[in-house]
Amino acid sequence: MTGQTDFTAQEWELILDGPPSAGMIISTAQRGGMFRESFAMAKAYVDARQQHGQSQLLDEIAAAQPELDHTRYSSVEELKHHALQCLRDAVELLERKAKPDEVEDYRRFVLALTDRVANAHREAEASVGEAERAAIDEIASSLGAADREPM
Repeated sequence: MTGQTDFTAQEWELILDGPPSAGMIISTAQRGGMFRESFAMAKAYVDARQQHGQSQLLDEIAAAQPELDHTRYSSVEELKHHALQCLRDAVELLERKAKPDEVEDYRRFVLALTDRVANAHREAEASVGEAERAAIDEIASSLGAADREPM
């Protein structure tokens, strides 16, 4: 089983940054709903914690407090570019150090989180908006998970 001790501090930070970065891409894809989207992201972590024991890697990721610092970027495009690169780098790192099923668990967790955030945007709307759908597709592509389903 792969866990935090298998990574340097910098590598672990990269892995932890991936899920909330993906959530920020969705939050900024369409105007409005930031509070609901932040709550939805936190709920995705709670749900992952409830699946405790299935994956040491996900247990340790879900136990960490997601950090959202969208102020360090000067534009939404800069945030998106950085976040997508973070996801690509995290998956590449996990592919080198973790088992294939753990990498897949990470992908599914990120996709489940993005789906939850996208669906939180407007409760009155029946579906995810076009901008959010496009953002989810970009995230899935960065994860190498274009044809995968969320958790």
